[in-house]
Amino acid sequence: MFDERRAVGQFPFRDPALPLRDRVADLLSRLTEREKIALLHQRQPAVPRLGLAEFRTGLEVVHGVAWLGEATVFPQPVGLAAGWDVELVRRVGDAAGTEARGFHDRDPLNGLNVWAPVVNPLRDPRWGRNEEGYSEDPVLTSAMGTAFASGLRGDHPFYIKTAPTLKHFLVYNNETDRDTTSSDLRPRVLHEYELPCFRGPVEAGAAVAVMPSYNLVNGRPAHLSPLLESELRTWHPDGVAVVSDAFAPSNIAGSQGFRATQAEGHAAMLLAGVDNCTDQGPDPELTITAVTEALERRLLPFEVVERAVGRLLALRFRLGEFDPPERNPHAAITQDVIGSHDDLALDAARAAIVLLRNEEQALPLPRGVRLAVLGTHADTLFEDWYSGTLPDSAVTVLSGLSEFARTTFAEGVDRITLRGADGRHLAVVDGRVETTAEPGEGFDRFDWGDGAWTLRAAANRRFLGVTEDGDLVAEALAPGGWDVRELFRPEDTPEGLLLRHAVSDRTYGPFTAEVVHDGTAQAVALAREADVAVVVVGNDPHVNGRETQDRTGLDLPQLPLVRAVRAANPRTVLVLVSSYPYALDGEEDHLPAVLWTAHGGQRQGTAVAEALFGELNPSGRLPQAWPRSAADLPDLLDYDIIRSGGTYLYSTAEPLFCFGHGLSYTTFDYGEPAWDGERVTVTVTNTGRAAGAEVVQLYAARPDSAIRQPLRRLQSFRRVALAPGESAEVALPADALWHWDVVRGRRSVEAGPCVLLVGPSSRDVRARLEVELPGEEPAPRTGPLRAVDFDHHSGVRLVDDAVVFPAAGDWIAFHEVTPWPYETPDGTELTREGGSTVVVTALRAGVRVERVL
Repeated sequence: MFDERRAVGQFPFRDPALPLRDRVADLLSRLTEREKIALLHQRQPAVPRLGLAEFRTGLEVVHGVAWLGEATVFPQPVGLAAGWDVELVRRVGDAAGTEARGFHDRDPLNGLNVWAPVVNPLRDPRWGRNEEGYSEDPVLTSAMGTAFASGLRGDHPFYIKTAPTLKHFLVYNNETDRDTTSSDLRPRVLHEYELPCFRGPVEAGAAVAVMPSYNLVNGRPAHLSPLLESELRTWHPDGVAVVSDAFAPSNIAGSQGFRATQAEGHAAMLLAGVDNCTDQGPDPELTITAVTEALERRLLPFEVVERAVGRLLALRFRLGEFDPPERNPHAAITQDVIGSHDDLALDAARAAIVLLRNEEQALPLPRGVRLAVLGTHADTLFEDWYSGTLPDSAVTVLSGLSEFARTTFAEGVDRITLRGADGRHLAVVDGRVETTAEPGEGFDRFDWGDGAWTLRAAANRRFLGVTEDGDLVAEALAPGGWDVRELFRPEDTPEGLLLRHAVSDRTYGPFTAEVVHDGTAQAVALAREADVAVVVVGNDPHVNGRETQDRTGLDLPQLPLVRAVRAANPRTVLVLVSSYPYALDGEEDHLPAVLWTAHGGQRQGTAVAEALFGELNPSGRLPQAWPRSAADLPDLLDYDIIRSGGTYLYSTAEPLFCFGHGLSYTTFDYGEPAWDGERVTVTVTNTGRAAGAEVVQLYAARPDSAIRQPLRRLQSFRRVALAPGESAEVALPADALWHWDVVRGRRSVEAGPCVLLVGPSSRDVRARLEVELPGEEPAPRTGPLRAVDFDHHSGVRLVDDAVVFPAAGDWIAFHEVTPWPYETPDGTELTREGGSTVVVTALRAGVRVERVL
């Protein structure tokens, strides 16, 4: 009798002793053309005759396993980075990977190709997805991304626990029109700021896949970027797989209009190096049809399809799918591990806390103090779009503080009733939204700023929402989902208050809103009676700044509450829980203490309480600077940080809190630094009375450089824990002294003076060295000038390797150019300024220049 399973097991691709390349080639040779095309889709179908099970790319694990129910919830990535603790982040990645394996054991269709980490640098704090990234600095971003991906991957030389996928390649920091906007990026910004964030995890072998971004880069969809092959796949000998973002393949011939048909769009994408299509949800028909047509029209050689399929199959081999489980150290992980990392969640929550201000040792608080715990975030933990479901054991700030002190509590939100034009009131009765003659219990109004309200029914503590059919319901325990159906935008009209549903655009009302409970007044009353007021406020990650929506500013919506409470009780501590920085409009000068944490997962409340009462000495540091105002930021869509003065690297504005900032309950002394040509060593001593951790940071500045370089640039950092009186010698490599030399087309260290700065933040310098760096003299510009290698510009756009002048009078400038003259490109005027600067100015709109000869 024929034994199909035994026959399958005898195929060469099932032999673990063979090289991976040979196994992939053998399996490819046994698949039909139609089967190979079907494997290009995210939902890779089973091939029973070969023993291939169904396989799905894409499991979200950016700070724990998401969307599959209760799992350990760690702090958001921006909070993980605030610890500046590489080993801790690796452990969190390891735990997330382990729980992903657990979910795979529960259901094999829970995939092991995980979509994390996000390594887009946090160039602008208004970006809606700020919470998903690590830092505005490429060195810190690369270090954290490498650590998290290493944990996800595991440490076996062949078998990987999961297949980590870096997101989102490339130049992606805006949600506004994200699939149709083009991010203009000249080579210096590309190589110095963007690419290093991705290069580190790939070079380390930690990340084995990459996802392109939705946007265009220099006028070309990121899914068609030549950098996929010319850069990304050159960084590691094993290369990487490239999986698309959701619906991005059909965008190429859809919203982006970059190709005329889906066949042409899919052919271009596969030729560019994308291997797998996440499109149309579970339905592969568009992918199969488009690729089949592309092959029939000879837009695409079949070898490219096989190349793409082979890269995904290689990941499946390394995940252990085709080998005996006893060979794979990760195969024994069972669903028992799901949600088992509570202690690590607490460690991560502790590390995420940053003490921003502490005047006259307002903190730590003494035990037994009477606390008024106030604000929207005091007794609520918030999930975000990419978090798992919080367990019932999750600890709020109020719960945590109640272990240390006598507490009173108020959310500080108004309760309102809504009376319609007919005199009847909107109310919730037995869980149903109805109109009643009496006002009912009303609704708690949460004002999130920018005209965004959520309304929680007092009767059942569920949020008012709108069904697909337009019916009002009160069912959700919290706002959430891809379309937040619990979000309303209030509009004052002559007839009364209209509630415009943010998703459907339906309006409800008009109503007369009457405040029946003044939340601020209640908070003020409790603050007056307390020894200390703790105001805990921030953002809801589903409202305003989130995926698909950038913030319009930096304002803290609960600032009026903070001011009112502080006026009532000067001993007010502000705890900010947010996915991004806020501007405080000068209020920070009146508050004795300010503490920040990102949404910190299931043990946030414990960690915050420990920090406020000194059980934990905060050691977090800001992974991005906090501007004083949105006016200090460049335009959200201006990616040229060198020209625009973006990020701490180039900004001359005085920040509210600088990059790397964070205070401690102890003090540290820095000794005299020494430089050996590669690293700085410095002795750091804990001179205070409490044990604590210092994050020692090394920066470099090149004020005399021939080109514009960062005001200060992080080179490396080290976190060191010290007991009172203890010292440690800290070695800090200077790994980022180079810049991208546009003349030589490579990295170059400029010879000459360099200032090395050591301290606990980018602006708190405790030790300084001036050294002379060996290196190269700036290469003279003596030949043809590539237009995209300009040093300064006004008004231009970049399209592939050309500069386009949208209007007459737009210009680009090149410094240190010799000899003269150059030929004038058609449609431009060429001038020379200051002896060696060449300026190309457009005489008409639409001029395109690739080279100046």
